[in-house]
Amino acid sequence: MTQRVMVITGGHGVLGRAVLEAARAAGLAVAVIDHAEGHPVPAGVLEIGGVDLTDAAQAEGAVASVISRFGRLDVLANIAGGFVWQTTDDAAPAWDRMQALNLTTALNASRAALPYLKAASDGRIVNVGSAAALKPGAGMGAYAAAKLGVHALTQALAEELKTTAVTVNAVLPSIIDTPANRKDMPDADPATWVAPADLAAVILFLASPESRAMTGALVPVTGRV
Repeated sequence: MTQRVMVITGGHGVLGRAVLEAARAAGLAVAVIDHAEGHPVPAGVLEIGGVDLTDAAQAEGAVASVISRFGRLDVLANIAGGFVWQTTDDAAPAWDRMQALNLTTALNASRAALPYLKAASDGRIVNVGSAAALKPGAGMGAYAAAKLGVHALTQALAEELKTTAVTVNAVLPSIIDTPANRKDMPDADPATWVAPADLAAVILFLASPESRAMTGALVPVTGRV
């Protein structure tokens, strides 16, 4: 097929759905990979649910299913992840969990996709880091450390791929306007946060051939926080 193909990990989440809508509007074919399953997706979208991306073999199998369906892969958007607010002295530390959900998922999906992205004329990896990781506040240690790992993966992989047509960049959002964040922060003004559609638009630019001059970039997307 001649249509560019985008894989979205964590595609059933709020940001994942916004990226899915933006990708389809831009004319891309889309595959969604998620741990959740059974969620409805638009006609023509390949939904691969029940995938644990912390397992490298499952990541490889999911990407193989994309290739079986579409015959190519041009863009990987690593959106799968998780968040927990937790002080360092918590009795049940979440550091390993945060590393697994945010960094290991991105690593495994990227490794699985790389052979196909290298074969594309304009291969793209777009990761989701975090502006909060640049100066973590109280309770943000585990999450921020994992997202700093995503930043490092982005920059190292970009350097490794400079002799190819594959670029690797990351968006660094502040607070994303989601139902969960509105519930957790009822006194905040969500108008100052980042709308999922606005963040998706930045991701789609980094996923496009027009972003070919950018690689290893950590792009702040911070609204008016």
